[in-house]
Amino acid sequence: MQEQFSRTERLLGTAAMERLAASRAAVFGLGGVGGYTVEALIRSGLGAIDLIDNDTIALSNLNRQIYATHSTIGSYKVDIARQRILDINPNAVVRTYRTFYLPDTADQFDFTQYDYIVDAIDTVSGKIALAENAYRVGTPIISCMGAGNKLDAAAFEVADIYETSVCPLAKVMRRELKKRGIPRLKVVYSRETPLTPLTSLTPADAPEADETQKTTRRRQVPGSTAFVPSAAGLIMAGEVIRDLIRS
Repeated sequence: MQEQFSRTERLLGTAAMERLAASRAAVFGLGGVGGYTVEALIRSGLGAIDLIDNDTIALSNLNRQIYATHSTIGSYKVDIARQRILDINPNAVVRTYRTFYLPDTADQFDFTQYDYIVDAIDTVSGKIALAENAYRVGTPIISCMGAGNKLDAAAFEVADIYETSVCPLAKVMRRELKKRGIPRLKVVYSRETPLTPLTSLTPADAPEADETQKTTRRRQVPGSTAFVPSAAGLIMAGEVIRDLIRS
């Protein structure tokens, strides 16, 4: 085993490291959650990874996304992720797809080629399609529920989707997966009640801004932090690694 993975090998053993090196995972979504999942998988010795995301890096990503720096703004996330992965492990096999995973793009992917699938996307229809297609071919999958509008990084837990509560996204997923006859889905979720995000319409110290203008409910874009999405992403990576070395 390469020297760079020797500290991990001390804990997992040689056979487990060899299984990781021979495994291929797909990570759908490279935002605040998925980026940290990829980071941990590659630093743990995963041999091959597919990256699926059509977004470019924006200034608003800098507060929480591992690939976001001022020098990468405007670049495709999958391209920056690939560069970083190969800088960490030049022997990794990396395939990139500049696309969003939705029901109408699902045919681009053959899930039988993956040893594990990571769902770190935001779109409900895409998450449902990922769960359906993974279940249909028997490929293990883990899905992240809502990480936005939360502040407690220690509140995340791993459960089956039908054991979840509080999380609004998990509620929708339970209902929709039940309709489709999907009996299980491993998820990372939090029972922390989401906060109501606030936005300043004008600078807070502007004399003409009254309280109504300064703080309003923001429905379209959730608030987020550096430490909550990353915690969820690292938990997902840990589950993937444990499952792969036990298979």
